[in-house]
Amino acid sequence: MDITTQIIWLFILAIPIACISWTVTHEEIFKEPREWCVNHSKNDRFLLSRKVFYLFTCEYCFSHYITIFFLFLCEYKLLLNDWRGYVLAGFSLVFVANAYMSLFALLRQAIKKEKVEIEKIENETDSEKLSS
Repeated sequence: MDITTQIIWLFILAIPIACISWTVTHEEIFKEPREWCVNHSKNDRFLLSRKVFYLFTCEYCFSHYITIFFLFLCEYKLLLNDWRGYVLAGFSLVFVANAYMSLFALLRQAIKKEKVEIEKIENETDSEKLSS
């Protein structure tokens, strides 16, 4: 692949990695298994067991494993055509995917803040109408 195609692949392949990582570690559909993992990551007797369960609660950690899966699924390499290309691609994909997740988190936070502000304005407007 030429470098332009590799960069395009980098930014596109990071999208499903970010999507899967975010969904598993944040969204309601995985709430119960995530809470179970959180409980085990805090309370298990063995250090290794606590660390394994923690991997399913942290989007950054989990994105590494999703990235490894996608690297082998797509055979994506970055810059070099041997094992070093996989290493470079792996860390690059994790970086881009986590940048996407950070932007998504900021966007969700801004939307929630806006909803709260709108609700507050509506409540104030309703109160003024009632008092008039």
